[in-house]
Amino acid sequence: MRKAYTFDDIALVPQFNNVPSRTEPDLFSWLSRQTKLHIPILCANMDTTISEPLADVLINYGTVPIFHRFVSIDKQKEWVHKYGERCFVSCGIQNIEETRMLLSEGAGGVCIDVAHGHSDRMIRFIAELKRTHPSKEVIAGNVCTPMAYHDLVNAGADAVKVGVGPGAACTTRLVTGFGVPQFSAIYDCAQIAEKLRVPLIADGGIRNSRDVVLALAAGASTVMIGKLFALTEESSAPKREGDHGMEAKFRGQASQDFQEDYFGGLKHKTVAEGVDFWSPVSGSASQLIDALLGGLRSGLTYGGARSIKELQRKAEFVEVSPAYMFESNPRKFGG
Repeated sequence: MRKAYTFDDIALVPQFNNVPSRTEPDLFSWLSRQTKLHIPILCANMDTTISEPLADVLINYGTVPIFHRFVSIDKQKEWVHKYGERCFVSCGIQNIEETRMLLSEGAGGVCIDVAHGHSDRMIRFIAELKRTHPSKEVIAGNVCTPMAYHDLVNAGADAVKVGVGPGAACTTRLVTGFGVPQFSAIYDCAQIAEKLRVPLIADGGIRNSRDVVLALAAGASTVMIGKLFALTEESSAPKREGDHGMEAKFRGQASQDFQEDYFGGLKHKTVAEGVDFWSPVSGSASQLIDALLGGLRSGLTYGGARSIKELQRKAEFVEVSPAYMFESNPRKFGG
């Protein structure tokens, strides 16, 4: 039995720094084989996160919106017509003709979302999409093992989402016992990604800029963030006035709350694998992105890196005890 690590189990060792300013590092990265981004940040394609106002913010920062699939096909067409090649759409593995229609309408690509993406149906779905739309890019997921990453790339995926169970509203690990801790899932899959040269998207578990730095240093090309974006003013999350100001509702797509809204209830012989909750709105999406990128730029200088690739090349990790996180936090009183 081998060990596996979460973000809190790992720290980066500072490297010799010849980067004179935190403003100097270049934050460009790759979403997929062909799509280059100015920043390595993605908003999760969930019904309480991505919205048109948020998509506009993301595009202004030089990243790509990935719209969710839990609306009518006509609404998805509207998004495609408005944003064109700058946007990706989403799909499951049930209706390939609708997905082909959206790609033909002008979407830049598609994100295929399956809770357990390492499956025969997923592999056949990717191959069929690439057969009819070879120039359109396919993001596939989610997986958490090198073999799964390898199989999806072999099927034709142009990027692979890594993460099973680390999301803030996900209970898959508690319900099923399955899922690899997110740092190890990224690091292990990245060993294959480096050889196959297909971008890896770290999906889930990001709470702050520290986690962004660790995920990228471990080998991810981008990080996908749900809860933090859901709590911004521009998100599609329902909002309400709470005891301490405005609140937003975030939920997992496998939560009972979501399934009752979208399917009319839980599917027969299934249980929910997610939750919903209300949390205070944090501020604007721009404030969130600026905070994450500021921490990332600072992290790059500690890593002696002018780019994400250089950060990955120089990254030196150490395993830490729970006391590390206690020591790392401000302590106004006591120890």
